[in-house]
Amino acid sequence: MSTAYDLTPPDIAATVTARLGAFLDEQCAIVDDIDPSISYAGQLLKEFCLSGGKRIRPVYAWAGFVGAGGLDADIDPEAVLTAVSSLELIQACALIHDDIIDASDTRRGRPTVHRAVEARHRSLGHSGAAEPFGAAVAILLGDLALAWADDMLMTSGLDAAALQRARLPWQRMRTEVIGGQILDISAHAAGSESVEDAWKINRLKTAAYTIERPLHLGAAIADAPQGIVDAYRSYGQKVGVAFQLRDDVLGVYGDPAVTGKPAGDDLREGKRTVLYATALHAAQERAPEQAAALRAGIGQVTSEEDIARLAELISSLGAVDAVEQQIQQLTAEGLAAVDAVELHHSVGDLLHDLAVRATARRA
Repeated sequence: MSTAYDLTPPDIAATVTARLGAFLDEQCAIVDDIDPSISYAGQLLKEFCLSGGKRIRPVYAWAGFVGAGGLDADIDPEAVLTAVSSLELIQACALIHDDIIDASDTRRGRPTVHRAVEARHRSLGHSGAAEPFGAAVAILLGDLALAWADDMLMTSGLDAAALQRARLPWQRMRTEVIGGQILDISAHAAGSESVEDAWKINRLKTAAYTIERPLHLGAAIADAPQGIVDAYRSYGQKVGVAFQLRDDVLGVYGDPAVTGKPAGDDLREGKRTVLYATALHAAQERAPEQAAALRAGIGQVTSEEDIARLAELISSLGAVDAVEQQIQQLTAEGLAAVDAVELHHSVGDLLHDLAVRATARRA
């Protein structure tokens, strides 16, 4: 095995960005050929995909491939690097649509796609309302990103057998992330107070398509034995949910300088997280008036003072401590799963490091 493919996460991220750029240049040329008037749309999608992001999904997919012995098999690693890069296009689809659903104004310090299209509509003095136009174009660009993800995978250079093995995790991942989003907005509309619903949403919206299925995809390409696939999936589910639980805590108590979003943003937006559901469950058992305060505040608080009071109430009910314990337990269980199998080229150490980075306290 050539050491040229002993890639670190920063190496993988840089490689993914370069391959995405080359692929998107080709795809944007196709958009240009359709009609010059829509060239801006292709360029906007390209800029969105290339402007930041840690490329964590390709990192996990590459780790899954290498850890399962893929570099020691007769599989072209260049084709695998291109194939795993396609995961960023699924991520782009999810983020663009999520920003529309949440009516978000910014993403990674830049205007969200629908807001950028809105601004262009206004600057050109086009007829009709700018806001629905921006949402419509952004929906279509999210759809296009999903279609291009398939195109990039299918033209990656993987042979027919590897593509066939990749089909199951690829198909399940796409359905899980969209299904998880539908479940999320449905739970929000219904005012769900279920801890179980919150856990399921975390599993589908975050764990499955961020860690579990990327690892599964890399393992499938490598034609891994079932034991490794099972270990990867267990790690992905456990660490992926722990990662989301950490994000839930940061969404209420995080430093805006670290998180990139206002303190207490999840409370303002009314997100039905495990943290909130845990606090509500505790309040219902001990202090019904506090449960009423939680219900009245979630999604309704706007001032910094009201957000701080609601955050303090959640903490006083023991929800933060309970979630911190869950993060520790899930991370330990996920690491135990990969420690139980023999992985190639120190991938076990890499998975340990990634898990600690994903779930560590950052505020």
